[in-house]
Amino acid sequence: MIPYGKQDINQADIDAVLEVLKSDFLTQGPMVPRFEQSIAQHVGANYALAVNSATSALHIACLALGLGEGDWLWTTPVTFVASANCGLYCGAKVDFVDIDPQTYNLCPVALKKKLEQAKQEDRLPKVVVAVHLCGQPCNMEAIGTLAKEYGFKVIEDASHAIGGKYQDEFIGNCRYSDITVFSFHPVKIVTTAEGGMAVTNDARLAEKMNLLRSHGITRDPALMTHEPDGPWYYQQVDLGFNYRMTELQAALGVSQMQRLDAFVARRHELAERYNHLLADLPVVLPWQHPDSYSGLHLYVIRLKLDCISRTHRKVFESLRAQGIGVNLHYIPVHTQPYYELMGFKPESFPQSMAYYWEAISLPMFQGLTDDQQDEVVSALRNALAGE
Repeated sequence: MIPYGKQDINQADIDAVLEVLKSDFLTQGPMVPRFEQSIAQHVGANYALAVNSATSALHIACLALGLGEGDWLWTTPVTFVASANCGLYCGAKVDFVDIDPQTYNLCPVALKKKLEQAKQEDRLPKVVVAVHLCGQPCNMEAIGTLAKEYGFKVIEDASHAIGGKYQDEFIGNCRYSDITVFSFHPVKIVTTAEGGMAVTNDARLAEKMNLLRSHGITRDPALMTHEPDGPWYYQQVDLGFNYRMTELQAALGVSQMQRLDAFVARRHELAERYNHLLADLPVVLPWQHPDSYSGLHLYVIRLKLDCISRTHRKVFESLRAQGIGVNLHYIPVHTQPYYELMGFKPESFPQSMAYYWEAISLPMFQGLTDDQQDEVVSALRNALAGE
């Protein structure tokens, strides 16, 4: 089976982890700050906070921005559930904005229309989570302009997008957002096995997230309510969580970052090759906005169902039967049973549903060989033809 995604681990990665295993620190040592520094320097942000998952990063980002009971978080339906659940974790309410039919990202036009209505109803969002689906950045300039006009905060969910660029600058510099979040799950572009990162240019937000990721505990006298009782002293000054990243994960991340640019470049080679090999098939190929350089975590096609005699499900099942580990990113969040109980209806976001019924994620990872890619294309031809 050719998987849709796969980590790329070399001997240098293994050696980096083994070195930590032989060291004095398995957690809370020097590797986590080193990994944070490598991310901050690469993306051009002032602060980076490593955590145990991108979900944790989204959670502490929302809390740092003051999201709470009675507030609203808006995001796209076409994302993993974590992009919405982070709002619920804070006691906030969640709503969605439909996608742009070309990029599959949150649509700025739909966002503006929804904001105009929400202002009249006094239910403007406190936070908007802009998800860079497949690694292609959202139209952050437009979203940032709306944030200033309507007074909401912006989190970039860049779980798919490390190594990508927007307007010729690396995603994560927070030019149009308050906080950006990355994921290092094994199928992502670089991995720490599990892990995430929140980056920001705001010292206050960085300090808050730093507290929240480690039980709300500080050893900094400047943050305490009184002078320390002694060198052993710490205080819990907030209600935080155990969201820390281990030294093992950070060491793997530092090593992986050495190859980030090469990983993304290879993904672009594969995407260009897919574009050429699939040009004559009844599918819609991924469209890239000229302002973007995608991280290309995913390569998503959409079936032209009116041009083929097979259903979306039949094509998907045929590919799996031929040994191609295709996937679907994502089932729209608002159709999940947990969200349906909140009153969401599938038809509320028609572009997201149209995408769902046509989309298939083909294998995309830096270790994919040309021969394997040829096998994927051949299997897709067979599936579309009903063979």
